[in-house]
Amino acid sequence: MAKTQFLKNQKVWVESVGAWSIIERINPVWAKGFEEPVRITYDVGLGREFLGHELTPEPPSATPGLSEKEPRWRILRARNKWQTPPDCVHHPHPGSFPVVVTDENDWGGWRVPGAEYDRSPDRIEAQARAIAQTPRLLRLARSLANLAAELADDAPASLMELGQEADAILGLCGGASAPAAAAGGWPAPQMSAPQPASPEPKRDQETQTGEAANPFAFEL
Repeated sequence: MAKTQFLKNQKVWVESVGAWSIIERINPVWAKGFEEPVRITYDVGLGREFLGHELTPEPPSATPGLSEKEPRWRILRARNKWQTPPDCVHHPHPGSFPVVVTDENDWGGWRVPGAEYDRSPDRIEAQARAIAQTPRLLRLARSLANLAAELADDAPASLMELGQEADAILGLCGGASAPAAAAGGWPAPQMSAPQPASPEPKRDQETQTGEAANPFAFEL
């Protein structure tokens, strides 16, 4: 008799496709004279049903630096529906593209159109990795802002400037301000004398065509 190995909405790795997917339906196969299903297949939205041995569950893992209640953003790999793997061998992971999910049920988040991914797959992969680390980066910014606020006048000017910048980022993202800012403002750091502006460097051909040289260059 067959036993259910996975649950609905569980994330699994589909080895034959080379991508993560979500179980959408569990389909038991019944036979006359048996009280339990003789076989169970799983619909993961990839065009056909899979048996249990074709799927691998996501291993449990804890995200360093985050508490139990803090969000864990993750990268899933969705199947590339507009190109076959032989047609996109220049992609880092032919046959799939990254999707950042921000919900426990693997909903919501961020993705790009297929044409945009194909234009610069390495850049999109780098962006996906950076976005997935946003909760940890915001926690780091909050810790930095709090540290600078606690040290106040005893902190070096460079740390105070970093604390103010971290606090400003938290404000843009809807995060809580550091205690010093909430209490009436940051102490003014010692500012160095302004330096004459250097001539603007010539833009290379890649920048002129609109493609950012920095893989993390994207607007929030």
